[in-house]
Amino acid sequence: MPIFMDRHNIAGVTLKDAAEAHHKDVELQDSHNCKAMTYWVDELRGNAFCLIEAPNKKAVKALHNKAHGLIPHEIIEVDKALVHAFLGRIHDPEADGDKALDQLFDSAYRAIMVIESSNFLNRVEANQFTIFNQKFHNSVNKSIRKFKGRIVLLNNNSYLVSFESVTNAVLCALKIQSNFKYITPKFDSFLRRLKIGISVGAPVSSKQQLFQEAVDLSKHMCEVVQDQLVISSEVKAIYDRENDNAFLSREQVRILKPREEKFLIQLMDFIDSRWNDPQLTVEDFSQSLGYSRSQVYRKLMNLTGKSPNVFLREFRLHRALKMLFEQKGNISEVAFESGFNSPTYFSKCFFEKYNILPSKYLQQHVN
Repeated sequence: MPIFMDRHNIAGVTLKDAAEAHHKDVELQDSHNCKAMTYWVDELRGNAFCLIEAPNKKAVKALHNKAHGLIPHEIIEVDKALVHAFLGRIHDPEADGDKALDQLFDSAYRAIMVIESSNFLNRVEANQFTIFNQKFHNSVNKSIRKFKGRIVLLNNNSYLVSFESVTNAVLCALKIQSNFKYITPKFDSFLRRLKIGISVGAPVSSKQQLFQEAVDLSKHMCEVVQDQLVISSEVKAIYDRENDNAFLSREQVRILKPREEKFLIQLMDFIDSRWNDPQLTVEDFSQSLGYSRSQVYRKLMNLTGKSPNVFLREFRLHRALKMLFEQKGNISEVAFESGFNSPTYFSKCFFEKYNILPSKYLQQHVN
């Protein structure tokens, strides 16, 4: 049967309340063909989350309604392996002694870190590329283990990592940042790319994927913001609370303001839906985002260091580079798919940005 995770918004909810409600779900689960696997509760934010194996969402609602009358505000279907990777468990822990049900002190809120280490241009020679990759991944994995992170997803170029502690997430990122310069070969250090974004969020929101809001924001930080290490305003606030307002160097960390986060999310929602439209213009940015042209220019320059025209062109080129690396089509197909009107102009822009023609790139960098 599928597994669902739901979110209840309950002002003033306590650990005891959530434990009792979960216990009632367990008592009635068989009559609804469900299995109440476990729960999380966050008293600070007034949220509780339930993990339930059930035939469908309707059965989840029926079980809750019969057991305690608390109908969830959101329900999403989840993969249990991802739940375990993000949250560390998918079942209740063993009961302590004679207790029928322990109260679980786990809010389900997690610091979500995205690490990107490559722009797909870094392969100078195969053996050098392999040595760098080995050193980089060994160093990153060592730091993640030290600061008690859980790797959710990993490929050659990026990590998605979950932390229970915001402080551990920030310290881990600073350690990775510090180590990076020592393992980067001097012969091509200008080509090496490290980007880290950290945000914090709940497993279930209005989105349909686990931790999607936090994951999306962390990815946007890596893809768009010009600084190497970027954290959200909420990450900074929690870090301050946990560390008595300990100093974070602005040279090492870019801390986004809430208004910058809002603009970044608006920008990426818009760009993700229109980036490969050849008719897209800078004026469309202003109209769709609800800012004047000069406001869009200032906000983009502040976040990315690029004008709207340059940002759009380079965004398309980076997506095109990724498509070429992943062999998603030939040069002409990738050019048109990326919003360029002609392969010739695409090749010209590609060369100006990466100092290599697309045809040469395919010969040298793609197996």
